[in-house]
Amino acid sequence: MTDRAAEPRRAHPRTRLDDNFSTPIRFSLMASLAEGIELDFATLAEILQASDSALSKAISHLQDAGYVTGRKGNLGSRPRTWVRSTEAGLSAFSGHLRALREIVELGGQQMP
Repeated sequence: MTDRAAEPRRAHPRTRLDDNFSTPIRFSLMASLAEGIELDFATLAEILQASDSALSKAISHLQDAGYVTGRKGNLGSRPRTWVRSTEAGLSAFSGHLRALREIVELGGQQMP
């Protein structure tokens, strides 16, 4: 029998989850913006099957966190907004995915 009190405890991977990705739209938005990909608002709304309002809120939240940037411009005479992930956003999302994978792996292990 081992002395559990003597064993060093490693923090559960859930402590490394990033709350900025806690909504399905924000999570899916980051998943859509892989490195180097820039998408316009209308395309993102279509891909994510999200309302303009919900998508706008998700983009604003991730912009405030420094995880995405937005750029406004025109396509012909029509105004457009393009969104891309930042290095900080890509790094945070990668860490979030690693933590999720570790949680799944822990769930598959038998408890002592």
